[in-house]
Amino acid sequence: MIKLLNNICKVAVIFLLTASTSFAADKVKLRLNWMYYGSHAGFALGFVDGTYAKHGIDLDIRSGNGSSSAHRLVANKDSDFSYGSCGAMTDLVSKGAPLKSIGVIDAMGTEAVLVRPDAGVKTIQDLKGKKILTTANAGVNTFFPIVLKNAGLKESDVNITVVPDGALVSSYLQASGGSVGILGGLDDKPAEIKANGGAQPVAFPYSDFGVNQVGYCIGAHNDTINNNADVAKRFMKATIESYAKAEKNPDAAVDAIADIVGGSMAEDAGKAQSREVLDVTLGILYSGANKNKVLGLNVPSDWDSMVKLMKEYNDLDKNAKASDFYTNKFVK
Repeated sequence: MIKLLNNICKVAVIFLLTASTSFAADKVKLRLNWMYYGSHAGFALGFVDGTYAKHGIDLDIRSGNGSSSAHRLVANKDSDFSYGSCGAMTDLVSKGAPLKSIGVIDAMGTEAVLVRPDAGVKTIQDLKGKKILTTANAGVNTFFPIVLKNAGLKESDVNITVVPDGALVSSYLQASGGSVGILGGLDDKPAEIKANGGAQPVAFPYSDFGVNQVGYCIGAHNDTINNNADVAKRFMKATIESYAKAEKNPDAAVDAIADIVGGSMAEDAGKAQSREVLDVTLGILYSGANKNKVLGLNVPSDWDSMVKLMKEYNDLDKNAKASDFYTNKFVK
């Protein structure tokens, strides 16, 4: 009888342990700024190796059509979280989008004007009267007017032409419509240009023209932050863990993208391109102000600098506070 009771107790304990650890994972849709490229490798690694699943997240990673578009899809609740330009998100929030950054991946901006080396453009002032290509929803568009102003140029001095994202690099290489360059990220576009047969572009980083900004952040709807905080906390915990793993083993992260996407990204050249891009992102996971190197942290002074810049040049509400645009409740 005692033996029977002991067995019943053991079964009960096993049942309780199983019940407490077995639960339906929360379905979560992450919207990327564009189609997969190397900077997204941390997300891919966490998906492939089960890090998100371990934290109860059934992750659905979707490509986007630019940072602004990705953030808008979270604002209208098509997607749960977005990865895109913090500047683009700040601009949307200032116009009423119910969003906040709940974590930063690229702590510093990599935005630049990229020009073909055969275009004869030696200084940014040489862009006067020239055509530059960009895409409609790219975060890189947000601060370009500031770059021009700080370089002594007017917006009307440069002919900005919008092309589809899939045609940006090919149009650049073909000098479409007499264009000399594009607006793009130093993290991904030079590698893509070279992978498609082009030479290393001449780069004019925005940071050389007074644009110091927070790079790419994870956007979340205010309703998620306020009413579904547990999911946001687990998503950020898994994301931080995944990028920490990518930091230690970037090749595994590149392999994860190859596993998901396949095709040319699973070939040696595709993996090399992904790794080149990922290395840039891993090099800017922490800003200089992030003294303790807390991965994912929204650094207050970095946000203060960017919001100040946007108030001065982008007509951001003068009464806006940097803290209106981010929260660290899911990082610390």
